[in-house]
Amino acid sequence: MPLLLSVIVPCFNEEEVIFATHERLFAALNRIGCGFEVIYINDGSRDATLAKLLQLSNKSDSTRIISLARNFGHQAAVSAGLEYAQGDAIVVIDADLQDPPELIETMLEKWREGHQVVYAQRQERAGETAFKKVTANLFYRILNALSDIEIPRNVGDFRLIDRRVADVICKMPEHHRFLRGMVSWVGFSQYALPYARDARHAGATKYPLRKMLTFASDGIISFSTVPLRLAIWGGMFSAGFAALLIVYAIAVRVLTHIWVSGWTLTIIAIAFFSGVQLVALGMIGSYVGRIFEEAKGRPLFVVENFHGFGSSAPLSRSQRLK
Repeated sequence: MPLLLSVIVPCFNEEEVIFATHERLFAALNRIGCGFEVIYINDGSRDATLAKLLQLSNKSDSTRIISLARNFGHQAAVSAGLEYAQGDAIVVIDADLQDPPELIETMLEKWREGHQVVYAQRQERAGETAFKKVTANLFYRILNALSDIEIPRNVGDFRLIDRRVADVICKMPEHHRFLRGMVSWVGFSQYALPYARDARHAGATKYPLRKMLTFASDGIISFSTVPLRLAIWGGMFSAGFAALLIVYAIAVRVLTHIWVSGWTLTIIAIAFFSGVQLVALGMIGSYVGRIFEEAKGRPLFVVENFHGFGSSAPLSRSQRLK
């Protein structure tokens, strides 16, 4: 049976770069010489991204478009692509051309050698600020220190995964997804492919500081319960500190002539314990919030339209397995 390669390209407001991405991506895939499909996920774009994708779809039978009903986020968009991809091997690549499509051929070679996951590991990061590089490195250090699994550093979502790996990921029901961590959790044989990341071809980054912080918290909370244990340790420390304050207050009352304790100590104690309680409640609340989101059982994404899949809508993975 001939090999089919699926390439998933999540898109959000990529009108400035999408034609260049398509041209370079198809040039790289045509050189490989195997069957392929390119699935663009229009993640609720508010510019002309969808219109340009439809132009590309009309010119190529290998171009598919899944248009989501609104912006569900990068991780949900990739998950939508995994759900509908038909390939024996699946590549995830962003539309901004920071990750070179030419690397897909090498990824496929490593897959044929027996590796179920081939992830691209950044050795150089052109066009990124020193702040972003430092914070990204710090995030992965913290995440690996807290997590029970090892998540490779300097790795994004640019990778090739085997069909079996994709099927396992599609079975995972969590809504706050951290796909690079989920792929590490799955296991199998994984290969790191070093590369130099280019600067963004055009447009602006879709991950400002606020989204980066949210993404980081998703990764830490999804793969570690250490913050909850930190809340316990913080409470124990507070209790010990309070006990010392009690001993101090008794000693002052018995051994000195100071009958009224100073207001400074009172203020410090109140501020300290209030802060610890708020931090602990915030940590617990984050996990309870995740439970609330999962309990609602809402779909991870909603598809508005399919384009380029033929006369009928494609079957999702769960529908194909029925």
